[in-house]
Amino acid sequence: MYKFQPPVHCRRDSVSTLQYMYRLRELGYKQELKRELTSFTNFSVSFSIVSILTGLTSLYGTALSSGGPAVIIWGWVFVSIMSMCVAASMAEICSSYPTSGGLYYWSSKLAGEHGPFYAWVTGWWNLLGQFGCTAGIDFGLALLLCSVISMKTGWMAEPYQVVLIYLLILIIHGLINTFLVKYIAAMNTVSVWVHIGGVIIILVSILVKTENKASASFVFTEFINKTGWSSTVYVALLGLLQSQFTMTGYDASAHMTEETMNADVAGPVGIVMAVGVSFVAGLGYLLALTFGIQDIDRVLSPPSGSPIAQIFLDAVGDTGALLLLIILLLAQFFCGSASVTANSRMIYAFSRDGAMPGSKYFHQIHPTLKSPIWGVWLSCFVSGLLGLLYLINPIAFSAITSIATIGLYISYGIPTFCRITYSRNTFEDGPISLGRFSIPIGIISCTWIVIITVLFVLPGAAPVTEKNMNYTVVIVAVAAIYIFGNWYFNARHWFKGPVANIDIEEQQHVPGDKAEIDEKVAVSKKEIQ
Repeated sequence: MYKFQPPVHCRRDSVSTLQYMYRLRELGYKQELKRELTSFTNFSVSFSIVSILTGLTSLYGTALSSGGPAVIIWGWVFVSIMSMCVAASMAEICSSYPTSGGLYYWSSKLAGEHGPFYAWVTGWWNLLGQFGCTAGIDFGLALLLCSVISMKTGWMAEPYQVVLIYLLILIIHGLINTFLVKYIAAMNTVSVWVHIGGVIIILVSILVKTENKASASFVFTEFINKTGWSSTVYVALLGLLQSQFTMTGYDASAHMTEETMNADVAGPVGIVMAVGVSFVAGLGYLLALTFGIQDIDRVLSPPSGSPIAQIFLDAVGDTGALLLLIILLLAQFFCGSASVTANSRMIYAFSRDGAMPGSKYFHQIHPTLKSPIWGVWLSCFVSGLLGLLYLINPIAFSAITSIATIGLYISYGIPTFCRITYSRNTFEDGPISLGRFSIPIGIISCTWIVIITVLFVLPGAAPVTEKNMNYTVVIVAVAAIYIFGNWYFNARHWFKGPVANIDIEEQQHVPGDKAEIDEKVAVSKKEIQ
């Protein structure tokens, strides 16, 4: 087999690009997406999707009713530790298999003869979770925007108006990911500083301006139960949804590896850094919010509909609150755009392997725009359908966030499970390895994923009625029937896992490819002379 060995005099970035183009070919794929993202921009995509200013903001009121400040603060710490275990397990695998397919590709390679089944299941759960994630982010943005308008004008949005605003936001994000692809990296970089700078501004503003701050005892030990359930443990577990929904989406770094230089290091580092930096910044944000609570009853039942808006109003007044809310709106807008980006890359990769209906369309890259346009708009369309649930039941937002959490974490857990079982003794490490800690951390990760998968389909309020029922269980059940039913009756007969679009064994017989790379290397040498 022809192996590309770059000359030592070549410019580093050029050589890196060529090296990873060949590494991708060894994994079975041509370089179709433009490889220009740096390690920081790869991290910034995941960090933007985790978006502490989105998840922690959107579900702050839910957590406040399901455990109160104690669960909000300590739950964030505990969930971050569990999420870091999951992220570390994923990062190790990503270092060995840096492709846009990410999770489902890993499952295929790690499960041996059972690879096609695990790839199928992983891919579909990941898609469901990503659709839910995009929907949850943009719907949270729509709700916050309506609350800001209500705060300034007194206007209260009807459910259909919230949905229309939500659909408009989705369309804007679709347009950005269609026509402004070359600016996405810059947007994600700006997003990082909006999140970090935003947390600092909010923290300082509330701590300096709030005259009657909550006590440390209230912030770290106060337990509140407005759910109707009598079990303290159960209520506390329900309150973890806020933290766990926030700690999703960091697999985006894996989906962006085919566009990232030094991918087998940058991808896994991006995954782990997204969780680590989000934990630190998120803790500061939650402490600021919770110390800023002055009237707990008013925050639990805010006139504008947003507990966060009420905390800001009480702490810094009308003008200050508006400025802080604008920071949140910006952060959530960037987060939604990044989610559509990652979602479309997963659609592109999954359809490239023939796993989706209409695959011949969804794996196409526009020759000029360099974007998987069909994937972008499928992401927006399906996410839009999920948002319509709000017209049926106003508590559907919690169901959407549960769908995102469950779908994504099942897809995170399957390749990890395959790594610690089928490939326990055969896994080939990439540059990033957990060494002897790989199996114990993998076991912890899989155990936690099983727990939250069961937990977040359970009812969140008692007594259970058609109005407060957790409809997540219905959607998850329908998805499971489709995924496993389609596999048994249909896909198992033809789906063989990731399909190479280049024959590595025949690579040495394709002189055009070798000539092309040799020419690029020669150009690189000439440029540095």
